[in-house]
Parts: sequence; structure tokens; C-alpha cells
Amino acid sequence: MTVFTQFLTAPAPAETKTATGETGFMDGVRTAELIASGEITSLEATQAAITRAEHVNPHINAIATDGFDAAREMAAAAPKGAMGGVPTFIKDLADWKGLPTLFGSVAFKGNIASEDGPLSKAWRDTLGIVNLGKSTSPEMGLISSTEPVVTGPTRNPWNTDHIPGGSSGGAAALAAARVVPFAHASDGGGSIRIPAACCGLFGLKPSHEAVPIGRTNQEGGPVDISVDLCVSNTVRDSAAIFAATARSERLRTPVTGPANRRLKIAYAPLPSIDAPVDPDVVAELDRTAELCRDLGHEVISYSIDFDGDEFTDKFLLYWSAGAAQFAEDAAAFAGKPPSPEIVEPWTLGLAQNFLSRAADLPDAIAYLTAFKSIYESWFETGGFDILLTPTLTAPAVKIGTQDPTGPFEDVRESVLAFAAYTSPMNVAGAPSMSVPLGQSTIGLPIGSMFSARKGEDLTLLALAYELEAARPWIDRLPKIVAR
Repeated sequence: MTVFTQFLTAPAPAETKTATGETGFMDGVRTAELIASGEITSLEATQAAITRAEHVNPHINAIATDGFDAAREMAAAAPKGAMGGVPTFIKDLADWKGLPTLFGSVAFKGNIASEDGPLSKAWRDTLGIVNLGKSTSPEMGLISSTEPVVTGPTRNPWNTDHIPGGSSGGAAALAAARVVPFAHASDGGGSIRIPAACCGLFGLKPSHEAVPIGRTNQEGGPVDISVDLCVSNTVRDSAAIFAATARSERLRTPVTGPANRRLKIAYAPLPSIDAPVDPDVVAELDRTAELCRDLGHEVISYSIDFDGDEFTDKFLLYWSAGAAQFAEDAAAFAGKPPSPEIVEPWTLGLAQNFLSRAADLPDAIAYLTAFKSIYESWFETGGFDILLTPTLTAPAVKIGTQDPTGPFEDVRESVLAFAAYTSPMNVAGAPSMSVPLGQSTIGLPIGSMFSARKGEDLTLLALAYELEAARPWIDRLPKIVAR
């Protein structure tokens, strides 16, 4: 039995089989099933997705580069794989041969990928997806909104005055608007989970090294924090993609539904830094904890015992080192010195933060390296399996709040407070997922974040199936949605 056919045993929500015809919105597993059986062709599915994209994108601005003509050619060739022939988008930070990789930056206009990156190769060869183009990203994925100068702001289909999150904001906006069932996303400090929470999607950040990464000819830093997977409308799409591309035999074991095992879940609603938490987020996390109790899991109150301010300072310095390297790379490609002409003020501000404190970087690296064992110790000493927190301190903020051309200190304060929960799991190399279990009083999605020890990705996926069945979200539609 192949990985794909095993996933057909996972029940899809009935709403994925729409009355608009079999080329209307369906999740990826269902679409692949119909293509494999010959009921529809990949070209039909691809053309339907292109039509949806053309209808929706003027409202959400989530496509950095369209590759529609090439996608039709790919689809006509009937690609094979675990998601054979299913149309989707690749994030603008990953190289896809023949398409531009802008890195969300004016500096990289004209940068055409000469080969696939590791992630793209796996999605092309193993999954067999049809790539419709590149989804928008903030400059080098360095911020929790998607408002790059090069393409303009991407908007949340639930409310276009609000952000879709970042850095996989374009991917999330396209999937939430039902243009595609899932889209490639990457996460270096929360960039899968943040947009998933903002747009009402499921988003799993895998364990470090569990699946291929998006970089091309680039080694990770001394603390490798970035991973790739997707944002999706159904748990089983993320589970299928994870299983098909996982590097180890153990992680290639498909998870197709809930497990019988009951878990001990540590409920920690407060962030580790002094950041206000929106009352709607607090109320939703209380409901999530109660749901877990109703499902038979043991839920305990927990307070994360570490200096969040110190962690944030060290992480931001390390993050800033990456921004400084990007500014140098951008200058080299553009043939101009780093300046607001080619690099956004947010990136330049981060780079300056690093340059003013470069001597502190070895200490930050040592701290972040040691943090991995600190994270593991929470589970060991606390005796729990899963850590439950909000994904974000608030629902999606308004466009402009985190504008990368705005005053650096104001944007910094907003970003650090908004994304106060997500980065420890990146440093620890641990799996973490945002599950779209609720909404705010004004109808914006709210995600609950479940995190585990490194390597426990399958435990999270099994729990996600259970939560999806208990509190389904597939029938919640944003205001901007493909028909």
C-alpha cells in the first residue's frame, strides 16, 4: 500500500466535495484521488485553480509571480506522486527552476532560479504537485506580516484590512480563500503557525531535519531554526505531505486519524515576556483546554519557567545576523550598497542591530544552543506530553501595523509582542502546530498552539485529527473566497 492510498482511509470533511463540480474546492488528498482514478485530469484541476486565483488575487494580492502557463504544461504531463497533479503555490523564498525568486525584495528583481531547491525538488518529484507560481513573502521572511515593498501588502481574506500573517502570508491567504487546498510554507520563528492562525488554517512546523528545506546551496547557521512544510485546510493534507517527504522511515508512517493514547497537556496561556494578550485569545484558549479535557486528555495548568526577555534578546540578535547577511547578499546581487533603495528599513534596522552588537553573537549562539536542553527539560520535569499555548497574543492586526517601512522601534515592539509564543520551538528544533479552533468577536480566526518534544511530530498530527473531528473548521469560510 502506498503512502497516498493509506491516506484515502482518513475521512475528509463532507464540505470538501462541493456542489460546484469535482474541479471546485477539494482538499489535496481528495483531488489526488480523483486524478489518480481518472475522474478528473490534472489539467482540469489546474485550470480550475487558475480561474480561482484570477478571481481572488485582485482582492488579496497573494501571488508574487504567476507561473500559469508552465503549470498548464506540467499538468498536461500528468505528474505522479503522493499529491500527483494537485495545483498549489511555492513560497517566494524557495527556488523553483525557471521562476523568479524575489525573496520578497526589490533587490532580487530578475533573479531566476536555475534549479530547484531541496524543498521544491521533493515537491516536484515526490509529491508530483503542479506549481501555479510563487506566493508572497515579506523580505527574506523576516517579519510576521506580509507587506513587502516589491509586491505590496497581502491581505487577509477574512478581513482585507488585516494582515494574513507572515512570513508565509501569501500561502495562507491563497489556501484560506480556497484557491488551492494547501500551499508551501516555511517557519524560522513562527512563519507557518502565525499565518495559519491569522487565516484559519492548520499549520504544522515539523521537527528540525524531519523534511527537506527550501534553501539552495546554503548551509544552516550554527543554530538552524528554519523548516518547511505547508499551510492547509485539512489535517490530512499536511499529514500526507509530511509522510511523503519525511527523511526518516519512522516519520514516513502515515497518520490517518486520532490515536487511542490520552495525553497530558500543560496549559500555559501567558507569554514569557511582558506582552498583553487579547481577551478573545484568552477565552479561546480556555475553550481549547476544556475541549481537550472533554476528549479525555489530562490538562494541567503550567507556567513556563525561563527568562523570556533574555531569550527574546538572544533570538533577535541571531535573527538580526541573518538580516545583515541578507542585506550583503542583496547589495551584491543589485550591485549597490545596502540602502532603502534596495533593502527595506525593517531589514536595515535588524542589520544595524546586529552590527552594533556583533561581539555578542557568540554568547547568543551558546545560549540558543543550550536552550534546546532547557526546552526538553520542561517536558521531563513537568511530566507532560504536550504544551498548549496561544499561537499569537492577538488575532491578525491591521495592515500597516507591521509595515516594514515604518519606524523600526514601533514595528519591533509590535512584532515581538504579537509573536511572543512561537520562536522557542524553532530554537529547540521541536514540532509545533497551530490549530484553527476559534474566532474572535469580530470574526477573525484564532489559533491554538500545541508543541511537543523534538521528533514527536506524529503525536501532534494524531491530536490534530482528533481536534478537527471534535470542532470542525472546514465549513468556516472567509469573506473573500473562490467560488
